[in-house]
Amino acid sequence: MNLVVRPSSLSGRITAPPSKSHMQRLVAAALLANGESWIRNPSDAADGWAALSAAAGLGADAEVGSDAIRIQGGLNPRSRALNMGESGLGIRMFAPIAALTQVPLTLEAEGTLTQRPMHPLADALNAAGVKVELSSGRPPIHIQGPLSGGEIHLDGSLSSQFLTGLLMALPCAQQDSIVTVDNLKSRPYVDMTLDVLSSCGIDVQHQNHERFEIPGNQSYQAFDQTTAGDWSAGAFLMVIAALTGDPFLEVDGLGNSPTQADQAITGALLLSGAKLMRTETGIRVDRGRRKGFQFDATHCPDLFPPLAAYAAFCKKPSTIRGLHRLQHKESDRGAAIAEEFAKAGIQVELNPAEDTMTIRPGEVTPCTFNGRGDHRMVMAGAVLGLAGAPIEIVGIEAVEKSHPAFFDDLSEVGAEFGRA
Repeated sequence: MNLVVRPSSLSGRITAPPSKSHMQRLVAAALLANGESWIRNPSDAADGWAALSAAAGLGADAEVGSDAIRIQGGLNPRSRALNMGESGLGIRMFAPIAALTQVPLTLEAEGTLTQRPMHPLADALNAAGVKVELSSGRPPIHIQGPLSGGEIHLDGSLSSQFLTGLLMALPCAQQDSIVTVDNLKSRPYVDMTLDVLSSCGIDVQHQNHERFEIPGNQSYQAFDQTTAGDWSAGAFLMVIAALTGDPFLEVDGLGNSPTQADQAITGALLLSGAKLMRTETGIRVDRGRRKGFQFDATHCPDLFPPLAAYAAFCKKPSTIRGLHRLQHKESDRGAAIAEEFAKAGIQVELNPAEDTMTIRPGEVTPCTFNGRGDHRMVMAGAVLGLAGAPIEIVGIEAVEKSHPAFFDDLSEVGAEFGRA
């Protein structure tokens, strides 16, 4: 489906959606817990539903209400195949959990997830007694447990999601485990995992995110928790507020716990001259001076699309570091940003040798912007349209992955759209 996004002045209050990252971890913990767990304010994103489907396939009983999900834990596979959709976190987290059983299981993928590398996870699980088969290093993942634990070495350079999966599963293994990690990226997401584990009574110790000591034979405690607001989606709302607020827009639902990598958006916006003020329910964002900025997004690569779109409207060029983190996303986001922004008249330079992306501001011109099946690319195109010129975005349905109500929520605060 296509949609034309037109320049708009926004005012009032908009609420960030629940975090799909936090919810998926809570679903996995509820599956492993003894007893009945409650997840309040659940995410309606596709990735959250994929996690619920995987948990059900692995033995959990779930009841979904309008504002809460009740999950009766219990690892007892009902199905030999788990469809993880396009959820990178889901497939990398539920694979080690599935390996806790002795039942041969297959984790299937859809869309671009079928092309994302899984060999670091396979290598780690093989070292812990699990038989893993991949298709040229990619999904589907065929697993034969049980996961016994022990000493595991993990390459963390591609994604922290591999480590999250091991941290969720290894406390339930028979043996104690030590996981050593090289070149770990996106550490705040690991901190979110550790926060969920701690809240469920699981003990994990680590030294500088490089060596993790995990006692085996632990039991998850059932819980009643509320899904945190999503800073990844909230980053787009804050950028839109800084560019189109009339004179400001309040973004609600964004707290400080648990840790989320994309909370770093506040620092980037402040560096550029935006004005932010914490309110009782969220953050008020005023239009600022929009200076050019430099920002290291190595540990928060999902901030590239919103910050690149924001940089298109700054006074001087901006540089974002961490370009190598963008290749294995829903699209090759570095190339996607450069090519699609060029259609709108914005020059984006990629420098792999320096690991940087430089955005040169200019006048946004009307164009047809291909979302490339990537939810964050669709949202970046919306920023260019709302703050610049009419942009026809191809494939807006991609936002279902993380923020299904993205366009509906924006229309409530004054965004103007039209059908192509």
